[in-house]
This record gives sequence, C-alpha cells and structure tokens, in this order.
Amino acid sequence: MLEQYIRSERQKKPILLMTHIVLGYPSFQASMDIVDAMVEAGVELIELQIPFSEPMADGPVILQANQRALHAGATVERCFEVAATLAKRHPQIPLLFMTYYNIAFKRGVRQFATDASAAGLRGAIIPDLPHEEGQELFAAMREQKLEPILLFSPSTSDARMREIATHQSGFIYTVARKGVTGARTDFSSLDPYLARCRAATKLPLALGFGVKDHQDVSELIGKVDIAVVGSQTIKVIDEQGSAHVKDFIQSLRG
Repeated sequence: MLEQYIRSERQKKPILLMTHIVLGYPSFQASMDIVDAMVEAGVELIELQIPFSEPMADGPVILQANQRALHAGATVERCFEVAATLAKRHPQIPLLFMTYYNIAFKRGVRQFATDASAAGLRGAIIPDLPHEEGQELFAAMREQKLEPILLFSPSTSDARMREIATHQSGFIYTVARKGVTGARTDFSSLDPYLARCRAATKLPLALGFGVKDHQDVSELIGKVDIAVVGSQTIKVIDEQGSAHVKDFIQSLRG
C-alpha cells in the first residue's frame, strides 16, 4: 500500500521528495536516464507525466515540455511501454502517472487502469477530474490496486476536503496556491491552509506548485510529508542538461 510505504519512509526522513518528468522529453531515452538519476539521488516517489496538448494545470515550463514531447512523436502507447521498463528497473520506487482525463477517457477508463497496473504503476494523478465525475475511473483503478490521487487547493472548502478524503487513499496532493505550476510560492504563509488539510484527512500530505530549492523543501519540513518538485527539474534540464539532474535533486536535501 502506498500509504504504508510513505509512513515507513517518513520514519527515516523528515520529509520525502516526489519528482516529476514529462515522458518523451527531451527524448524517451533521456526520460529513462533522468529517472535513473532521480532514483540515484534518493527520491521516494516519481510522477511520470503522459504528455497532453492542453495541460491546464501546468505552467509554461511543463507546458513547453509537453509540446516538445508531442512534436517529437511521443504517443500514449510509448509512454506505457517506457513506464513499464522503468517500473521493472526501479521496483522499490512508486511510480505514478500524471496526466489529464482525456488520455484515460480516449483509451477507455478500464483499459487505462488495466494497462497502468500491468505496467507496474502504483497510481495516477489526474488534476482536471473532479471526484464527483471520476468514480468510474477511480473504481477501475481500485480494482487494479492502483491509487487515485486527489487534490486539495486553498480554495477547497473544509466540507469539500472532508468529502474528497472519503474517496482517497495513498496520500493527498495539496496544491500550494491558485494558478499553475512553476511560479514562486510563499511557503511561510501556508500554515492556516495546511492546518485545514490536516483536519480533513489523516492521510499523508504532499505539497507541490513552486518548490524550487533546498530552502523551499526545508520550509515544508513539519508541515507536509512530501515535497513535490516539477518545473524546476525541467528548468535544470533546459538550461544545464539532463546530466545535472542528480546534483540538483541531491541539493534539495542540502
């Protein structure tokens, strides 16, 4: 169970890291090399994003990576194949798909869940799917022993948080602020919001949107269980190359 894994790892470390890649960016071989580097750097969970033409929750950095992957010929089928290779290579690290509902809908929600399970994935984050409209997919995922990861945001009411939590397992992804990924976030102002999140669920909390460096990760210790790093890794790839990913990830822990 994903929750048990997270709680076990949290007994060893003050905070866990979940990193993010866009499959097929800058290439599929590079994607696999980057995941290898992330594992070597000691991350605890990894999001594998299936590229989509309209990634509405993502800022310009991840949006551009999605577009470049698609332009280079990335397909959903190839993403499943590469995900399966990575899951076999790194069975100790939970790999989660991150994508948008159109991908699952087009494939067929039961087929999507069956194929994700067969590939060795542990769950999926689909940010544009409200829990009220996702029950068919979530049920299919649970039948395949996959975790559907749902989201809290600062604008989510206390009552809605409690309702979302009743449909959730694994962990809750808490969005740090309104808007899209990649912009700077003031983590010192999150305490009231995260207190509401803690009151709504006993599940571990992951926090993303704006985690960029060691200072940000340190700021989140004692507030959440998992720091999520996405856009900044892709910036490192864009500006310095894939070979610098391992050093960057290691720097997050100081």
